[in-house]
Amino acid sequence: MASGGARVNSGPPPDPNALRRNRKEDKSGWSTLPSEGRTGPTPAWPLIEAEPREWDLWCDLWTKPQAVMWERLGLHYEVALFVRTLAEAEHPTPRSDAAKLTKQYMESLGLTGPGMLRLRWKIGPVEQEAAPAGEAAPAKAAPRRKSARDRLKVVTSGEGT
Repeated sequence: MASGGARVNSGPPPDPNALRRNRKEDKSGWSTLPSEGRTGPTPAWPLIEAEPREWDLWCDLWTKPQAVMWERLGLHYEVALFVRTLAEAEHPTPRSDAAKLTKQYMESLGLTGPGMLRLRWKIGPVEQEAAPAGEAAPAKAAPRRKSARDRLKVVTSGEGT
């Protein structure tokens, strides 16, 4: 086992909303993924013959927002290997390391929250469609209830004595 030094996943994941933004590792910036996911046809399966379950998973994964970056980075083989490992992990008697490998693939492909943070990916806001003509706009949300902080009063020196 290695000792000392930084590890790939050591420390907290990056925060896109952090107040201090002058870190050298933040120079590359964050990528915003479309909330509607990737559009377009499903890429061809790159490995030897896909099982039916693998094909279903493959088609589903290529509609996710992360698939935009996979396509840009050419990660077709990595996604296919993840699909194959996930399908194997679903079997009643999987290899002992299938679940561990699946989790590692999910992190490295940005399919988990921490994985997306480490890759500096965030999903953009959901675009709301305008109401068709003649239909009423959706009702506004109820007003926010006052919190304890809203009821506090700022006291300057000499006041209230």
